[in-house]
Amino acid sequence: MKQVFHKIASFIMALVVLLSTVSFTIDMHYCGDTLVDTAIFKKAKSCGMEMQNPSTKDCSMTKKNCCSDKQIFVDGQDELQLTFDTLSFEQQQFIASFIYTYINLFEGFDENINSYQEYKPPLVIRQIYKIDETYLI
Repeated sequence: MKQVFHKIASFIMALVVLLSTVSFTIDMHYCGDTLVDTAIFKKAKSCGMEMQNPSTKDCSMTKKNCCSDKQIFVDGQDELQLTFDTLSFEQQQFIASFIYTYINLFEGFDENINSYQEYKPPLVIRQIYKIDETYLI
């Protein structure tokens, strides 16, 4: 049971470290006020309604583009190693006592220890429970 608990706990801790260090970008493409496409780790697909630039410079009429792209960048943690020098004395004391008690908490015995093994049970001369019986009639 102890090994299963340790495996589950180590898997959860590895997952937390992985998720806290991963950086990713979310791309979103809006056509007007409507969200058309979202993508993680790549560019979002467009709806095909983007405005074309005029081929001639003589045309001075411009229209506002109805499509827009938005990016959300989630930055992961870069530095994982916390130095032990930055902790206060009370925090160091707490961590040391926690580790010491946690290690000794799961200390198991190799064999089943019976403290009554050297003592012999008393000899039964009379059945005391039958002597003390009372019957209501």
